[in-house]
Amino acid sequence: MLPLSKKGGNGNMAGRALILGGGGPVGIAWELGLAAGLAERGVRLADANRIVGTSAGSFVGAALATGRPAESFVRAQVEQAARERGPKADRAPPDLGPLMRLMAQRPATGEMPRALLSEIGAFALAAETMAEEQFIASFGSIAGDTWPHGFACTAVDAEDGSFVVWEESSGVDLGHAIASSCSVPGIFPPITIHGRRYIDGGMRSGTNFDLGRNYERVLCIAVIGNLGLEFMKARAESEVAALRAAGVAAELIIPDANCREAFGPNLMDSRRRGDVALAGAVQGRAEGERIAAFWN
Repeated sequence: MLPLSKKGGNGNMAGRALILGGGGPVGIAWELGLAAGLAERGVRLADANRIVGTSAGSFVGAALATGRPAESFVRAQVEQAARERGPKADRAPPDLGPLMRLMAQRPATGEMPRALLSEIGAFALAAETMAEEQFIASFGSIAGDTWPHGFACTAVDAEDGSFVVWEESSGVDLGHAIASSCSVPGIFPPITIHGRRYIDGGMRSGTNFDLGRNYERVLCIAVIGNLGLEFMKARAESEVAALRAAGVAAELIIPDANCREAFGPNLMDSRRRGDVALAGAVQGRAEGERIAAFWN
């Protein structure tokens, strides 16, 4: 387990943290669009002292931490979506049903039980998926980047259910770390790191907002679709409330109604990424004044 927080020399909370939740290809597109829209209003998310990503948020967090303009990633999402309207247009998105049935065993409150995480890990290890290297390569050039300073991402050990946070000092290349954080059980392969296999950090929590507990200000971004909207929103709000109770100034952004409509019913439906990224940019511009007052 790696350090989860940063403190000033006097032990007090220090700096700003950006925490990006998971949500499949749709979540990646929305978070990138949101970041681009906020940037148009003068909110630079990359200025965070710490960027922590879970699943989709791991890719987005790494992309932002490199310092590349979010707007360039939005263009890439739109271009990718246009390509997928061709031969892949009729290809159905992956079936999340088996995983969701396992996740439904999660308690309404409290930590995800290690035993259940191990059960989900066993399901992931038994699934037939693409090869690990093929999955890593699917993240494009960013998988080969050097580790961005201040970036961290989450994963879960597929065998024992333990939670890990990869960061610059972990001795893990960026491609393997992002892929492990994005390894949706049953859909993508568990990723081998230091002789262990790792799955999506969202299995512990879709947001992992508690990792910001030792920062002064934390911007929490949660990918929530229409399916289970009230439950997922309540869970995200409770995690933010826990940060505030610990003395952290925290703000939450979730998709607005227009974005949720663009999402469709399956967050794994990559064909929607162009429309979702553009909708996210619109929301980012609309959120700009509120978030600038908090962040800048």
